[in-house]
Amino acid sequence: MTPDDITRALLASYEQEGGINHFDGSNLPSEASINGLAVEFMHLLFPGFFEQRPVTRKQIPALTARRLAGIQRRLTGDVEKALRFAKAQNGGPGGSALPARAQAAEITLELLSRLPALRQVVQTDVQAAYAGDPAARSVDEIILAYPCVLVISLQRIAHELYALGVPLLPRMLTEFAHERTGADIHPGATIGRHFFIDHCTGVVIGETAVIGDHVKLYQGVTLGAKSFEVDQAGNPVKGVKRHPDIGDHVTIYAHATILGGDTRIGAHSVIGGNVWLLGSVPDHSIAYYKGDDLVIRARQKKEALVAEAGDWSI
Repeated sequence: MTPDDITRALLASYEQEGGINHFDGSNLPSEASINGLAVEFMHLLFPGFFEQRPVTRKQIPALTARRLAGIQRRLTGDVEKALRFAKAQNGGPGGSALPARAQAAEITLELLSRLPALRQVVQTDVQAAYAGDPAARSVDEIILAYPCVLVISLQRIAHELYALGVPLLPRMLTEFAHERTGADIHPGATIGRHFFIDHCTGVVIGETAVIGDHVKLYQGVTLGAKSFEVDQAGNPVKGVKRHPDIGDHVTIYAHATILGGDTRIGAHSVIGGNVWLLGSVPDHSIAYYKGDDLVIRARQKKEALVAEAGDWSI
């Protein structure tokens, strides 16, 4: 085929294959813009860590104001695009009477006003990583080199946008982190303080998962759905609880899979490596395989997390 033949064939496919074209519609947020915002958010959350040159305390006020103004301008534009897209699709989120631009400006300002409180939470995540990994030599190393910092921090920002009813953007933000860390955390997931994902790669956390405080996951952990309901047309029913709840002070070792919206892992429990769970576990429990059998039993008083010849250790 000649280049002209290929052009004609592509144009014909655009007319024939519906559903994967976006013509004559609203302008969509661009991947490049959202990726740039993700980087800028990390600069605001961790000032001085990702700069090309050293930053002095004297420079911080002007630098922060300039960076914040840039984020506000760009994010308002991208939120407006997302709102206009949603309105064209289904009437828009929340039924706001405000014009899209005004609504976008309001949402953006609200998100940015939450950043100081988010920094307090993110600091607990960094502390959890330092306390949870004996290989870590400093907090600076955690921030600069541990993938969990990027993926958890951006998920927390994306979660706020998700809660504010913004379409598209939250998933695009978390996908930026997913591509770089291998951890896929839906922006809808609710995550408590002091959250640590060791090694990060392959972790999947679904939209309706709820994670308590002081939770530690290892690589390959999945907090997923057993299945999902479908409507009469065979389409997934949205907005139902599909993913598990994880209590406070829970440790889940590598490649464990926990499924179901009715599944709850009780506080102070330990889930061993490669465990497959479709049901709940009581507080203060241990779940692990002994041979081919899944054992779920009460933790003994002052029992160490790693015991019994490594039945659930990595």
